[in-house]
Amino acid sequence: MKNGIRRGIKLLLILLAVNNGVNAQTAHPSPASSTSPAPQSLPSRWDELTASDWPKALDRSSRTCILPIGILEKHGPHVPIGSDLIQVREWAARVTKREYAVVFPDYYYGQINEARHQPGTFALPERVVWDMLEATCDEIARNGFDKILLINAHGGNPELLKYFIQTRLEKRHDYAVYFFQPGTDSSYLAKMARLHKSDPAGDQHAGERETSVLLYLRPDLVKMDSAANESGANQKRLSIPDIYTAIWWYADYPNHYAGDGSKATRELGQLVTEHVIGSLEKALAAVKADTKTLQLQKEYFDRVKE
Repeated sequence: MKNGIRRGIKLLLILLAVNNGVNAQTAHPSPASSTSPAPQSLPSRWDELTASDWPKALDRSSRTCILPIGILEKHGPHVPIGSDLIQVREWAARVTKREYAVVFPDYYYGQINEARHQPGTFALPERVVWDMLEATCDEIARNGFDKILLINAHGGNPELLKYFIQTRLEKRHDYAVYFFQPGTDSSYLAKMARLHKSDPAGDQHAGERETSVLLYLRPDLVKMDSAANESGANQKRLSIPDIYTAIWWYADYPNHYAGDGSKATRELGQLVTEHVIGSLEKALAAVKADTKTLQLQKEYFDRVKE
């Protein structure tokens, strides 16, 4: 009988202790359960914004959208096919932490016919490339942006992009397109000369400079032990003075590799990247503050007999 009473009292004490613990937790929740997630800052990427963020993003960006353009192509035997995309993606992500703008998702539709003989190249027909770029800019503008800043890391795109921008004067538009082209200065060039090991004249594609940038941005994707597996030297298989032909790049660099990636260093990559981002920050701020381009564009169209 006494043993039964003792067991009953013991069970009652256990139940009371458990109940008191539950009540204590309810009255004083743990920090993990009471702390709500910290409010996030306004994302810069278009695809990460919510629809309710849109008016705020338009206002904070001064209606400026960055269109980061790369390409999908072979970059020697050692750096990723998407190297150009990785670069513009990182430029945009890093610069918008300093100077806000909305960043359109990765765009890899451009001019890359010269690399169609290499695996991984994504080369669309020229009409599709043009129409895609035009429709993309029109859609960006329809969503409220009147300034579109193109940033590009692919060497085969500048002529296309400049001509595209010039043709925006063919008909009236309520937006302006800008093209970022980073310059250099004596201080940067001096630092570059100290770090650069290979011949600068031949350092054009997946060579020391570009490989260094990838070593800085995405070292996990760089295969330095493969950098010397193919030649990046100019083969000089075609020489017609003062003449341009479509096959010039293939004639010189059939491996789609120009330079010596084996000489790359992370230090050089950091120098190049920080220089580009510093230049882009200034350019972006200037574009956001610009009111003259759209004003002059309107004046021009008002004078054109449409």
